[in-house]
Amino acid sequence: MRILLIGATGYLGSVVAEHLSDTGHEVVALTRTPESPSRYAVRPGDLHDPDSLTAAVTSDIDAVINVATPTGDAAVDAAAIDALTAPLRGTDRPFLYTSGVWVLGATGEATAEESSPTNPIPIVGYRPEIERRVLATADHGVRATVLRPGIIHGRGGGIPALLVEWARKQGAPRIVADLNVRWPMVHIEDLADLFGKVVQDAPAGSIWHGVAQPAVPVRELALAAAEAAGVHGEVQLWPLDQAQGELGEPFADALALDQSVDGRKAQDQLGWRPQQPDAVTDVSKGSYR
Repeated sequence: MRILLIGATGYLGSVVAEHLSDTGHEVVALTRTPESPSRYAVRPGDLHDPDSLTAAVTSDIDAVINVATPTGDAAVDAAAIDALTAPLRGTDRPFLYTSGVWVLGATGEATAEESSPTNPIPIVGYRPEIERRVLATADHGVRATVLRPGIIHGRGGGIPALLVEWARKQGAPRIVADLNVRWPMVHIEDLADLFGKVVQDAPAGSIWHGVAQPAVPVRELALAAAEAAGVHGEVQLWPLDQAQGELGEPFADALALDQSVDGRKAQDQLGWRPQQPDAVTDVSKGSYR
C-alpha cells in the first residue's frame, strides 16, 4: 500500500513509518517543509491548512494514517479530519486516526474495553468528538478506524523517560499524586505492528486499544526508572498541586490517572501478538539505561 502518514517525524510516527516501510508499504510523509531530508517520499501539507491536506490525498494514495499530535484546537482538528477524509469518500480506502486511552478517564475497579463509554480528562477533552467524526465517515465509504494507544514505552522515549529524568534529578524514584496509580502500557514497536494490522485488515467504523499490559503499577515503573538512572531509595510522592504547578494542570492530572484498559480485541480479531519486553523490564534493563 502507498500510505500517507501525518506525523511521520514524531516519537510514535517515526517508528510507525519505519515498520510500514520494513513490511513492504510505501510511506509518503506529510510535511510542512518538503525540502527537509527524508528517507520517504514527501507531500506538502499543514494541519492548519485544510486545502493542503485534501490536495495531499491524491488517487495514488491507498490509505491515510494520522499519528500527528492534536493541535489543541477542536475546530482545527475537526477541519483537518474533514479535509483528509473528503477524497476517500466512496472509495473504501482506509483512514486511521490515532487517539489515546485517556479518553476513557479513570476506570476504577473495572477494565475498559473498546465499547466502554468515554469520560475524557481535560487534556483530551474534545478528542471523543473527533473520534466520532472519524468513525462517521464509515457511512460515506471510508474504511475509518480509531486506534487508542496506551502509555507508550520503548527506544528510551515517551512518558517513561520522564520517570527516569525525575529519578536522576531527585536521587530517588518519584510519581505524581498516588502510589496506587496504574497505567496501561504498550511497547512502541508492538504498537507500530498494530498500526499495520489495523490499516490493512480492520473493518470500517471500528475502535482498537493498543495495549499490551492493561494495568502496570506506576510505582513499579518508578522503581525501574530509578534503576535505569542508577539511583536508589523509597518512592517519593509528588503532591498533585506541586506537580500541576511545574507540569501544568492538564498533564499532571493525566499522569495521576488510574486506568485498566483491555487490548485483547486486537489480539483476538487481528492476530496482534505483542513480543517486545514488558514495560518494567524495558525501563529498568532495556532502552532507558
